[in-house]
Amino acid sequence: MKTLKKRRRVQIIVLAVVALALSTALIGYAMRDGINFFRSPSQVIAEPPQPTEVFRIGGLVEEGSIIRGQGETVRFVVTDGGESVPVSFTGVLPDLFSENQGMVGTGSYVNGVFEATEILAKHDETYMPKEVVDALKEQGVYKEADEG
Repeated sequence: MKTLKKRRRVQIIVLAVVALALSTALIGYAMRDGINFFRSPSQVIAEPPQPTEVFRIGGLVEEGSIIRGQGETVRFVVTDGGESVPVSFTGVLPDLFSENQGMVGTGSYVNGVFEATEILAKHDETYMPKEVVDALKEQGVYKEADEG
């Protein structure tokens, strides 16, 4: 009688371990496309990612670089003060998107152009994403907003 109980316990423990491993593997598989790494323009130029890799790029929109094409296609250049990367985006830009302002884009780097699927702009006078601030500080370009 005791060996039957022990065998049943071992079976339950093995089944629980297998279920836990399977659920962990499924969660990891589901999240693999949801993780987007952030890169500054300098990092993109130094180590260009594969065209199939989706990542986020951030920096300042270079002055005089916004070119509106036919339809909803917009081209501009994003910079961190050290390097600049051309960006192509088809869609509606955020209202606060403008030159010399911070932005973050999600997309992939294909043939020397960042093809964005999403563009985010800063949402008020003082906010800029932490990753963008860090990249700009690294290049010595970031200026603190005046208090007052």
